[in-house]
Amino acid sequence: MTFRAHTITPEEAVEAAFFRIQQTSMAGVPILNPALSVEAIDFQRWQGHWLGIVVTPWCMSLLLVPGGTDNWISAGVNKRRFIKFPAGDFAFLGGQEDELGEYQSCSLFSPMGKFSNQSEAVQTARAALIGLLTAPVAKKDNPPEQVDKKPVLSRRGFLAFRKP
Repeated sequence: MTFRAHTITPEEAVEAAFFRIQQTSMAGVPILNPALSVEAIDFQRWQGHWLGIVVTPWCMSLLLVPGGTDNWISAGVNKRRFIKFPAGDFAFLGGQEDELGEYQSCSLFSPMGKFSNQSEAVQTARAALIGLLTAPVAKKDNPPEQVDKKPVLSRRGFLAFRKP
């Protein structure tokens, strides 16, 4: 894999890589949404690297792109790695493109047929990014519901259970 640390936003490289993919390996694939185009959305620094979203006619994915060598963990092409965000743990796959170098992606939508235009897809991408970086808020106003719970037995517990 080619490691390239991006000192400035990788949005141009992301768009170049995914536009080339659209023109080559995705050309003529029936799942392409003709109302959409390739666009890199809101790349920002996150833990020393670049985090953003790529919208394409076939998918919407979170991308993590190296911003330096410090604390970058390579996943390997098509190898999965879990990354902790304020909203929880998300599975990312390692990838490699000539224009971009090494990166990791987490698919949010595929195919993209439910989006009627680019603006709708971009707004959804921005909302997803905000949600990813926002920790869930615990409700303090309402006490938990009182529910009668029966003890749950494990399979081992069930098999070992004997009536007196």
